[in-house]
Amino acid sequence: MKSKQLANVLIKIVGLYVCLCAIPGLVAGIIAAVLWASERPQGNDAVAYTWAEGVGAIIQLAIGIILVV
Repeated sequence: MKSKQLANVLIKIVGLYVCLCAIPGLVAGIIAAVLWASERPQGNDAVAYTWAEGVGAIIQLAIGIILVV
């Protein structure tokens, strides 16, 4: 295998790993969205933090997909 092919394979593996690491934050963001929609808490910092975690996971997932493609 040539070095360029090996580099492409390694970049795709890194992209898959980044996508895999984004899954817990994405699930937390979805759960926060469901809780927020059902209860509508006023000024709850934990829900705001979980929303931020979910948005960060979406960005991380997008970066991973870009690396894979």
